[in-house]
Amino acid sequence: MAALPAVTVVLGYLNEADAPWWVMVTVVPVMAGLGAWAGTSIGRRRGIRDAALEPGEMVLGTYTVQPPYTEHVPPDLHQGPQYQIRVTTQGIQLWERSVLLWRYPWPELRVLVDGPRLRLHHEGREAGTMLLTQAGAVHEIRALARRHGAG
Repeated sequence: MAALPAVTVVLGYLNEADAPWWVMVTVVPVMAGLGAWAGTSIGRRRGIRDAALEPGEMVLGTYTVQPPYTEHVPPDLHQGPQYQIRVTTQGIQLWERSVLLWRYPWPELRVLVDGPRLRLHHEGREAGTMLLTQAGAVHEIRALARRHGAG
């Protein structure tokens, strides 16, 4: 199912370019395979992340975090964002693709907005400062944190 939009777009471009039929027949299976593989990877990652939720815990939002340094070689687009924050009804989690780096419950956190950065304090120490890619995400997270008991 995930491959269908990619195949449709590529077929549209090839049709507009008046590509021969044999090019279309060659490209469609390759695009379908790549789309299916990317969809499977995304589904696997989502399954791993959902398995880390506590009973009754719901995901309120997922936000992409800019990496702390620029890699020499950027990640492949099919891998998705390297770092993401998941905001849940019970707390906040930082993920590096399929690996949970940390999680903190709302009542133990102090959440501050510092311009475009989100600053988290846990037990009197700074737990992290993150620059989020989505505009306004820091304010959304701060509002969710207040609603769920963070300071």
